[in-house]
This record gives sequence, C-alpha cells and structure tokens, in this order.
Amino acid sequence: MTTKSKLKVAVVGIAGGWSSQRLLDALEQRTGFRCLVDMSQVRSDLHTGRAYYDDVDLTALDGLVIKKVGAEYSPDLLDRLELLRFIASRGPRVFSPPASIIAMLDRLSCTTTLVAGGIPMPPTVVTESVDQAARAVERMGRSVLKPLYSTKARGMLVVEPGPGLREKIAAYRDAGHPMIYLQQMLALPGQDLGVVFLGGEYLATYARVANGDSWNTTRRAGGRYQEYEPSREIKELAQRAQALFNLDFTCVGVAETEQGPVVFEVSAFGGFRGLQEGCAMDAASYYAEYVCRELAS
Repeated sequence: MTTKSKLKVAVVGIAGGWSSQRLLDALEQRTGFRCLVDMSQVRSDLHTGRAYYDDVDLTALDGLVIKKVGAEYSPDLLDRLELLRFIASRGPRVFSPPASIIAMLDRLSCTTTLVAGGIPMPPTVVTESVDQAARAVERMGRSVLKPLYSTKARGMLVVEPGPGLREKIAAYRDAGHPMIYLQQMLALPGQDLGVVFLGGEYLATYARVANGDSWNTTRRAGGRYQEYEPSREIKELAQRAQALFNLDFTCVGVAETEQGPVVFEVSAFGGFRGLQEGCAMDAASYYAEYVCRELAS
C-alpha cells in the first residue's frame, strides 16, 4: 500500500480529459490532495505575488504538473504559460518548467531549436511568400503544410506539384497561416514512433501505426498504438533532441527513413495514451511517482 505524503500538488489540465484525470488520480493516491486547475479561471495578482484558482492559492502549493494548458493549441496558450511562469517564480515547482514549454509550443520555435542543435529533420521550408512556397514544393515534391500551433495532424494539408498548387497555398495562408511552414513528405514504413522520457531518462517507445487509408498515423485518422523496441541509434537521437528543452516529461516524434531516423517534433504534452495502449504502461503513475520524489528530495 502506498504511503501518502503531505505534498500539495495540482494538475494543470482539462476537466474530463483522459490524461488529465489519470494524472490527477495518481497524484491524489500518493498525496491525498486533489486539485485540477483550469487556466482560464486562474487569477494572478502581480502586485501581491499571489495566484488563485477558485479559493486555492497556487503559490502556496508544493508543485503543479502541466498536462494541458488548453483544449486547442494556439498563441493564447503562451499567455497562460506566462502566468504559470509567474507562479513558478513565487516558489512552487512546476513540471515541466513553463519557460521550457514556451520555447517549444510554436512549431517553428521547436524546429529552430532542433535544427540549431544538429537534430536531423525532414527537409523544411518556412516563408511568408506563396511564390517561394510553391517553388519549394516544385523542388521537394509532395509536401505537408503544417500550422505553427497544432497537434495530432490537425489543420495539416498535403500539397504536390501541379495545377492549382499556388492557389492551394494562398488559400491556406489566407485561412490564418501567414507564416507558411512546409515539410517534405518522406517515405515512411507505415508508422512513426513516440519515444518517451521522464526526468531526462528513457522510459519507453510506442509506434503509431497507420490504418492504410490516411497519410498520417494519428488515432484521429484511424491509427493505432503498439509497443516498439527502437534501435540504439533512435534512442540516442531522441535523447539528444529532448535534452535541448529541459522537460520533465516529453515524447519525441521520430520517423525511420531510408536515410536514417529523423525527428518531427518534441512534445511536452503527449505520450500518456500511447504508453497505455501500446506498452500497457501507466504513464500517470510513473510521472506522479517522479514528481513526489523530486519534491521530497
């Protein structure tokens, strides 16, 4: 039987969210304290140095664990992360550090850090010019337009050389993507990998396997998770990628290509369901144990 600590640790997440609830349950089991923080309802008083969720003084807690800052990715989440950075400055430890998540929430920011760190990625072009983007597609071949703020392939659009290319890119830009992020579509073996780290240490890997009817492997497109044992090369590559961001829990998206493994992204929010369904691992329990151990040390 687990001995409960006296720590007070809240979860920043989504009410009713699968991963948020699992993490909330795991922390309550270990501490006897339960608090799910909806960032839209947080009040920060910068003058007094306090921040509240309902009647809970968040600056008086031992820690907060960020699972979800909002239901959808958007630039608005950066402001919520700034409030969490303020809370962290008042004493509570926040997992993962808000400043680390701020530096990677924007896809372009994450990509820039990975490229500057020498991490191999798919050929990528970023421009505000429709003409330049069209030329890049003509050169690279079939490619994917990716929003700067998205997850699980939401809002992505496949384009290829041919009639109407420029018009498709222009429509995409005008739909709210002034900075055009374009990535060459690589030939993949019907799956990509989620390589998970906890406290900077390798935890496990799962594969996201496509159903054959979609270009992407997400569950939204019918994909499924399964356990996977990666090569030493993949583990080392993912280790180097996640080390650039100083995160407590992270999942590195890796794809195997004929030219070797490449990294798509590093996520501060994903990994729970993949570990559960693919590897029969309760990520929430591992994470809660890690948080309690770190706060007690």
